Amino acid sequence: MYSSDSIVAILAVSLVLVLSPHFSRLLRLPTAPIEIILGSILAIFGIISVKNENFSLLSDVGFLYLMFLAGLEVNLKTIFKMPRVYIIQSIYFLLVMWSLAFLLGIAFNLATYLILILPLISIGILATLSKEYGKELHWIKIAFLVGTLGEVLSIVALTIFEAHSTVSSTEDFIAKIALLLIFLSTIVILYLLFKRVFWWYPELKTILMPSSKTIDGRYQDLRLAIGLFFIMIAIMMQLHLEVAFGAFIAGVFISTFFHHKKELEERMSSFGFGFLVPIFFIHVGASFDLRNIFISDVYMPTLLLLFLMFAIRLIASLTLSFITEKRQFVLIAFALSMPLTLMIAVVTIAKLHRGINEFDYYAVILASILEVIISMLVIKVLMKKKKAS
Repeated sequence: MYSSDSIVAILAVSLVLVLSPHFSRLLRLPTAPIEIILGSILAIFGIISVKNENFSLLSDVGFLYLMFLAGLEVNLKTIFKMPRVYIIQSIYFLLVMWSLAFLLGIAFNLATYLILILPLISIGILATLSKEYGKELHWIKIAFLVGTLGEVLSIVALTIFEAHSTVSSTEDFIAKIALLLIFLSTIVILYLLFKRVFWWYPELKTILMPSSKTIDGRYQDLRLAIGLFFIMIAIMMQLHLEVAFGAFIAGVFISTFFHHKKELEERMSSFGFGFLVPIFFIHVGASFDLRNIFISDVYMPTLLLLFLMFAIRLIASLTLSFITEKRQFVLIAFALSMPLTLMIAVVTIAKLHRGINEFDYYAVILASILEVIISMLVIKVLMKKKKAS
């Protein structure tokens, strides 16, 4: 039998799932920060708790599914078809940003996990901008290109950080990095192999993912996607590598080789953002005590993180001024300033391995929420000024 507390928690989480989109439209903000705040409020009143094993399990699955959806946003073929100058400038942007993050992190004596957080990029929330302003805008196209390359780099950095957090000696760390490199090399070889196979035998795509008009085809694409999702998770668990990286690669594989199934991404996203992903954000909120945001040990690091993260992106975005119109590099900088999911992933790993103090954990969560709100507001103001001019 379920306890009354469990029933109340289920009802509370269900209400958040139903009401958060309405709050999102009302406040004109993404649902993620709203779900985090609501989760924190529910935890303060003792309605939900992160100690609930079922709640934590669903949260873990939601996080992995979110990384899978992030991979679905990446199409390697589209990236390789972009003009070479765009890719070169994007690489310059990433080099400048990561270099500044490293130098400023050392200058301000930040912990390793905070230095890693500074240059992170995630295109998950960036997708909401494309829906609001249109995918055809030049600055959004550039932001997606830089964001895609940046997210791949961020996921690799996250995997290395996780490897460093789980080993106790330098030899073990080197061995784990070597294993990661072997894994990445294998993925590249498999990509080239599948690219050649599908080029010679394009009908294989239809066999693996039949038309949705047939009875089997209505579900086969979902079965393949979910199957690959769990297969990659199992492989990463067996190799003792970051599981989120495996989920991300599974998403990239689907988007790269089966991009003809446009409805698949929408169906996968609908299920994820309608159920699993919100539970992850609610769980994050439940682990964040809003009453601590007024403590100087929380809000001072929060302000420092916000300043540094915005600063390095604005400076690095100057490298994009050669391929964008006037002032658009500022829009790109703020569009790439919302790595909420990856910031939470880093502190979640650090907290799991007891490598972060409680105040820094709260500071990162708070900074990730404020970054989304500030970036959205700034972009909205800049777009209004652009339309007015």
